[in-house]
Amino acid sequence: MHCLGIDYGTKRIGLSHGEKEIGVAVPLPALIEPDAETLWRKLGELLQTRRITDLVVGYPFNMDGSAGFKAKEVDAFVTELQRRFTLPVHLVDETLTTYTAEQTIAKKDRRDVRDSGLVDSRAATLILQDFLDNGPTFLPESELP
Repeated sequence: MHCLGIDYGTKRIGLSHGEKEIGVAVPLPALIEPDAETLWRKLGELLQTRRITDLVVGYPFNMDGSAGFKAKEVDAFVTELQRRFTLPVHLVDETLTTYTAEQTIAKKDRRDVRDSGLVDSRAATLILQDFLDNGPTFLPESELP
């Protein structure tokens, strides 16, 4: 099982790669593409190059366990992923992944690296590692995309 971890954002999409058999997620360069079709093309190329079999997407829950305000955007993204690539999509709670990823970067450097997608890809790595360790996060049917 070759997995692509995804931390979805409207400006940047953080990415990571991992194999279930090995059990380790590693960051990949984030997709930073203002043109949607170019973004989808580059994502498709990455899926082929890495022989991805499963997609693991961070799902924005609030601290109380309810779906976050960005959930509708992620739902639309997941729907488009499924339409374009017909791969299994697993959703994982992404609570605090961006915060945790930011803590790995020196405070003085955080603003400089924000636009690079480094934080986003580190967050995607945390999301994918959680999936590799624990499987998908359970989502009530009412909250599935």
